[in-house]
Amino acid sequence: MVSLVFLTACGGGGTLVFGAASLADVLEAAGAAWTQEHPTGAGPTGRGVAFNFAGSNDLARQIAAGAPAELFISANRSQLEAAQRAVMGEAVALLSNALVVIAPAGSGAEGVRVDSARDLLAFDRLALPDPEAVPAGVYARRWLEAEGIWQELRDRVVPALDVRANLAAVASGGVPVGIVYATDAAVSDRVEVLLRVPGPPAGKGPEIVYWAAPVEPVSAEAERFLAYLASGDAGEIFRRFGFEHLPSLPRPPGGDGTGTGEEH
Repeated sequence: MVSLVFLTACGGGGTLVFGAASLADVLEAAGAAWTQEHPTGAGPTGRGVAFNFAGSNDLARQIAAGAPAELFISANRSQLEAAQRAVMGEAVALLSNALVVIAPAGSGAEGVRVDSARDLLAFDRLALPDPEAVPAGVYARRWLEAEGIWQELRDRVVPALDVRANLAAVASGGVPVGIVYATDAAVSDRVEVLLRVPGPPAGKGPEIVYWAAPVEPVSAEAERFLAYLASGDAGEIFRRFGFEHLPSLPRPPGGDGTGTGEEH
């Protein structure tokens, strides 16, 4: 599923940002704030900002095929590397997130409980973003593998095109339980969170890092918008939507603050 959203100050299109589906709400908010602060557009051409949202793997394929993306924000770094139409600009570790197990709203009142990964074995179906391709599904699969139950669950998986489609499958009641990002669950009142997956160092959940990079040939407008997304002002917006904003965190000596848990 591709969703194209334009936020322009002066017409004529905008700096085209390809963003992971899970970022749709927060990037639209950040883009609106950017456009308001820059009423003549993002740069000397007077352009605003436009978004194309889909699964990171789908966006990478579009970029590799020649789609006119100027900035790519992926739910993992490996999809930046997959978008090899041209060399990407310098990558920024932008955000962090967490996985949650969800069920349709009201399910808890019916005695549905998930206190650990193994409790998922009680369900006949499990909604996941495609666990072979979509970053959210890959992250979820790695967690279930670490918990030793993936082989028992894999034939019960109902795969979705991206994480928002997965959220909708559970919200509709079509699938009794699923796994999405915590920030996706937060934007829907039609699901409830049964379990927040503990990440490192305390748990076996994956470290989830969103990466952003301009696409060659790098435009000045894309670099300016990326600098804004890495700024403290944008960080406040990201935190309001439940993301951890990595550029604003103190970095440990000798490290980049992102850890080594990147999924491929």
